[in-house]
Amino acid sequence: MSGTFIPPFRFGAEVYTWFMKENGKAHANRLDHMIRVSAEAGFTGIEPVHSWMGDLSDPARLEDELRRAGIDLAALALVLEWNGPEETEEERRQADETIRLLQRFPGALLCTVQIPTGRHELEARRQHLASIVNAVSRRAADAGIIATFHPNSPHTSISRTEEDYRIILESLNASVTGWTPDVGHIANGGMDPLAKMQEYASLINHVHYKDWDGNPEFVVMGAGKIDFAGITNWLVRQGYEGWIVCEDEGVEAVDDPDGVTRHDWRWIRDTLLPALSDS
Repeated sequence: MSGTFIPPFRFGAEVYTWFMKENGKAHANRLDHMIRVSAEAGFTGIEPVHSWMGDLSDPARLEDELRRAGIDLAALALVLEWNGPEETEEERRQADETIRLLQRFPGALLCTVQIPTGRHELEARRQHLASIVNAVSRRAADAGIIATFHPNSPHTSISRTEEDYRIILESLNASVTGWTPDVGHIANGGMDPLAKMQEYASLINHVHYKDWDGNPEFVVMGAGKIDFAGITNWLVRQGYEGWIVCEDEGVEAVDDPDGVTRHDWRWIRDTLLPALSDS
């Protein structure tokens, strides 16, 4: 690592890596374990999913666990269906509960994510999604929380394609929410990650990394086709100072999410960071 340029942003881990087996049932109520593994691997932040907190949905217990591990809460992913023209009563309750929890952790972001449920009634549903994200983000901003929207790329997602990105991102209220480009999801939706990030650079306030090779989708960090060095060097030149969160969805994570998380930091340390430049 001698002489390696140290960038102005920080790297975190996303807990979805543990969610891949049995839709998370195999690792239910193990956020404490995920925090410890992420910290031991070398990450300095973690991004849990709001509905998958278990006992650590208690902010005091979460704070204690993070402190013991020496790791920060980078963001909290609010993952809901949002299929109507506005939030349901239950969706609003969960959103507001998540915002209240985040108030305990200054600097942690609210990352809004829609659960994919099908590409029907696209025109109306994309506008409804943007409207709901704006409403949730406004309430977060009023509570002192920074919000960011995370598109995804399953075939049932309405935030998958270039047209989806154009309509939804350009409908976001930039005064209350930013955008989380997930480079693997962008590639999986048929777009060039760096080109899309350059197009909407002003919206970026959080970043997700996963690798992709199209066979059929994601692979562990460093094994696919994503130009992480090019993207990361561009972020350096942009003066980006937020989080880069690794959300590895390689097939190896099904049976060994701990090992994949450790692999990801080793790859960042040994391969990505030496490829960065401050010029």
